[in-house]
Amino acid sequence: MEAPLSTWPWEKLGSFKYLLYGPFVAKVMYSRHQEDNIMATWCLHVLILCSLRGLIYQLWSSFSNMLFLTRNRRIIKQGVDFKQIDKEWDWDNFILLQALMASLAYYAFPNLVNLPIWDLNGFMVIIILHIIFSEPLYYYFHRCFHGSYLFKHYHSLHHSSDVPQPFTAGHATFLEQILLGAVIGIPILGCYLMGYGSVAMIYSYVLMFDFLRCLGHCNFEIIPHHLFLAFPFMKYLIYTPTYHSLHHTEMGTNFCLFMPLFDVVGNTLNPKSWDMHTKASIESGKNGRVPDFVFLAHVVDMTSALHVPYVFRSFSSTPFTTKLYIIPLLPLSFLAMIVMWLYSKPFLNTFYYLQGYLHQTWVIPRFGFQYFLPFATEGINNQIEQAILRADKLGVKVISLAALNKNEALNGGGTLFVNKHPNLKVRVVHGNTLTAAVILNEIPKHITEVFLTGATSKLGRAIALYLCTRQVRVLMLTSSTERFQKIQKEAPAEYQKYLVQVTKYQAAENCKTWIVGKWITPREQKFAPAGAHFHQFVVPPVLPFRSDCTYGDLAAMRLPPHVKGLGSCEYTMERGVVHACHAGGVVHSLEGWTHHEVGAIDVHRIDLVWKAALKHGLMPVSSFTENH
Repeated sequence: MEAPLSTWPWEKLGSFKYLLYGPFVAKVMYSRHQEDNIMATWCLHVLILCSLRGLIYQLWSSFSNMLFLTRNRRIIKQGVDFKQIDKEWDWDNFILLQALMASLAYYAFPNLVNLPIWDLNGFMVIIILHIIFSEPLYYYFHRCFHGSYLFKHYHSLHHSSDVPQPFTAGHATFLEQILLGAVIGIPILGCYLMGYGSVAMIYSYVLMFDFLRCLGHCNFEIIPHHLFLAFPFMKYLIYTPTYHSLHHTEMGTNFCLFMPLFDVVGNTLNPKSWDMHTKASIESGKNGRVPDFVFLAHVVDMTSALHVPYVFRSFSSTPFTTKLYIIPLLPLSFLAMIVMWLYSKPFLNTFYYLQGYLHQTWVIPRFGFQYFLPFATEGINNQIEQAILRADKLGVKVISLAALNKNEALNGGGTLFVNKHPNLKVRVVHGNTLTAAVILNEIPKHITEVFLTGATSKLGRAIALYLCTRQVRVLMLTSSTERFQKIQKEAPAEYQKYLVQVTKYQAAENCKTWIVGKWITPREQKFAPAGAHFHQFVVPPVLPFRSDCTYGDLAAMRLPPHVKGLGSCEYTMERGVVHACHAGGVVHSLEGWTHHEVGAIDVHRIDLVWKAALKHGLMPVSSFTENH
């Protein structure tokens, strides 16, 4: 049986909980036609304050997840996983609760709406009331909630988040947030009753309260230790992220709200607090752990550029689709593109741990369309080269190139960099061997004929050569007889007859297995017979135009279940799923292979790489494979 007030009254409403703000909005709108708009003014202030509070938490969350700025300042090194993100999904419940509490305060003290805009004395009074009432009251409540019964039924929810985050500050039970609302409200009401209240004071106090709560839960040390060396008394007046992180890792200490003075008085100060803060502050200028593997990605387009943890953590934790609330942010995305084009370098985006190894995703600051601009080629290759050399200097073992970063026309699938820097210690990998393996293992064993577009590409060549040795007839769509014959000659003499050049889509009118390596229009899809299946390795994926046909996913693999700290989706992939070229780099790293995987795909290694992927727990995710 649930403990009283341990769950939220609107828990089952989901996103519809925001309709509870409706009466506030309705009152503001309705007041335009009424002479008495005092209540409406109060409702407007509540709505504005709620919006600003949400913005503070969002900005702190964004800052916390900008790993390219905070990676060396992180206190708890593990990542925020999907489980924690889901638990904290409704982190903003307390803002709605306290909006309702504010409306009750209006009815209890109707003269609150007559407060002046500004009263300087009120700022001093509310600080004094905060120290006298809010700090000790919170300290007392907090210690009580660490008792066995209250912790088990209430406060354990807050501590169930392994990595403190700004949103973790709002992740608590209904009862706890009611008490927190009282802790915030007492100084405000005290100022009002003493005649020192003002609108500016309420805004400033509430927003500063939220700011400091986010500071304590941000999980990166931002307060320099020199501050406490210069002013030793300050360490008793303001806590630090390191100080509060100790409370989450060693829960019997550091209970204070914002002022460690109360932990000193209550004899609950963790003796490691100051030393750990000093150490974290000093080491913030040093490089942290060197990643074992790096996946070098790039931005796809304007909308998907917003699919990162430092924009909206919840949005990036689900497969990418265009959402309406993202549209207003497109100007920011455009501005970011301009800034990155003019001045930027490869940066860290996400990370996770697999079998104890640190895997990171770095991003080349270029958008997809820029890869097709002739004048941008040199600059993009310089960015990729810079990332490879940086990885080599750091001691990274394997760096895998994503999608357009390994474009054949751009750099020969990575060959350019390996030839230019023959002494590279980092292994450069395009991952296409595993991509080919994933596609090939999607094709049912009984298939005897396939139609292949993009047939003379790197992947197309490998797929054609592999299938012909299985005595599968491959209709290779290409207008270049020279390129076709070059590939055909690579096949063993007895299998060359299975490779057939075709120049028109009509040649596949009776073929139900299409392997798409070059984008095809809805008109070209019409030539496929009913019941055909489109396997694909083309980016972006083809539009599913035919309702009587089925469409495969992009080649991808699911990471093993024991992956740790993974909390963002890779583009349109499901949670825990990565593109096959990413997975190919992972396998290369886990196997400890010492060769570069660049240029043409070694067809003889396809089965070897596939078996190695399965050995390490990576699994195929194609819906077509599951259905067949």
